Amino acid sequence: MSTQLKQSLQFRRMVAADLDAVMAIENVIYTHPWTRGNFADSLAAGSHCWVMESNAVMTGYAVLNIAAGEAHLLNLSIAGSWQRRGLGRTFLFYLYDFIGKNGADVLFLEVRESNLGARALYAQAGFREIGTRRGYYPSYIGREDAIVLEYKS
Repeated sequence: MSTQLKQSLQFRRMVAADLDAVMAIENVIYTHPWTRGNFADSLAAGSHCWVMESNAVMTGYAVLNIAAGEAHLLNLSIAGSWQRRGLGRTFLFYLYDFIGKNGADVLFLEVRESNLGARALYAQAGFREIGTRRGYYPSYIGREDAIVLEYKS
């Protein structure tokens, strides 16, 4: 990642006014995207919803929950035109810091078995595979397994 890009990144809490931009990204990068209602419900429930921006342009977003010393990353997405620049890793490190400051020392997530790019990113960022959730994700041919990952600080 260029120094200029890294310096331009800002992290802030997601608000309802962000949902149009979030959905514009979500609907492009996923075959089975979250719905606007999923994001609105996460905001209403008090989930930790974050936006990452570069020069006021949304480059990504994340949704996570923290309870009982554990965090669960529900969604981490980087806009298609911003992928492959190290932003996913940068966002993960921001979240590691955030969850640590909020009493969690472990972070869990699920990733599609077929999402080799994301799996490589998570492995490089210190996650390890701890299990499989059979038929967790919808797919065009039925259901797809999720690989359960864990990061311990």
